[in-house]
Amino acid sequence: MDLGRLAVTLPAARVSSLENVDLARRAEKEWGYEAIWLAETNGPDSASFAGAVAMATQRVDIGTAIVPVYNRTPALLAMTAATLAELSKDRFILGVGSSSHAMMEGWNGLTFERPLAHVRDSVAILRQALAGQKTDYAGEALHSKGFRLGTRGPVPRVYVAALRERMLELAGEIGDGLILNLFPAEALPKILAAYRRGAQRAGRDASNDEIVCRLMIAVTDDVAGARNLVRAGFAGYFAQPVYNAYLRWYGFEREADAVADAFARGDRAASAAALSDEMIDSIAILGSAEACRERIAAYVAGGVTTPVLAPLAGGLAGVTAVFETLAPGRSGNG
Repeated sequence: MDLGRLAVTLPAARVSSLENVDLARRAEKEWGYEAIWLAETNGPDSASFAGAVAMATQRVDIGTAIVPVYNRTPALLAMTAATLAELSKDRFILGVGSSSHAMMEGWNGLTFERPLAHVRDSVAILRQALAGQKTDYAGEALHSKGFRLGTRGPVPRVYVAALRERMLELAGEIGDGLILNLFPAEALPKILAAYRRGAQRAGRDASNDEIVCRLMIAVTDDVAGARNLVRAGFAGYFAQPVYNAYLRWYGFEREADAVADAFARGDRAASAAALSDEMIDSIAILGSAEACRERIAAYVAGGVTTPVLAPLAGGLAGVTAVFETLAPGRSGNG
């Protein structure tokens, strides 16, 4: 069974920073994972955590999935990426994206507008800086002139996260790889077609690009209970405009309407209940270890190269159990 380049997502919720670094070490040395992809929400920031992970590991790729382009300037992103590429000895991948209204406007007090332009301009400025050039760029959303990195080392890859068609095409045009999240495997042909259209438009062959996909996963006999964990954790995501439109784009219009309406009324219970069993089973991987492996393999068969396991489990013991059970080399994982 082909499970691709199995990777893990960190930091885990309700786990200390030091324990998360130890999970990274174990993911490489004990469990044999190929990469560690760092999520950034309201826990450890990706830059600090990636530096610690780089010092604790020797082989695995270390990537951000993702850091937003709104709350870091391109110059700062370039400094961060260059530093982490050097510390990791060329194992670092900078994954960028637009994030969401809730995080950028609600949490950070920024204006979430023109996401395509912000991503395009950020990556263009990054490319100049990481190439050792003095920046000279004026775009629709951002500009930079006269900045030059004060350090030279490995040039990190830059991957772009995307949800719908226009951002997928942009990712294909300007990225070195693609980062995906929260979608059914059946949507992969449409997703990858849009990404490759963008690459073709830029005269780039994307057929061998890395396709990174974070997969929400629970190895469990209680599938109904796991579905409720998804409802509790992700109803708020799908109420946000960007994810609500994404949900609609891949065929769950009824759920998209219901979750947004309930969230707007302030009815969080109804918002969670609006996520149907069918929808949850299409975007999350829930069940026995063998059933989970089969679903991961379906994503790989559809074109995902790097499935990233994101356990639907709180606390160190629950996260460790998922990583151990699905570790590369375990029975059924090869």
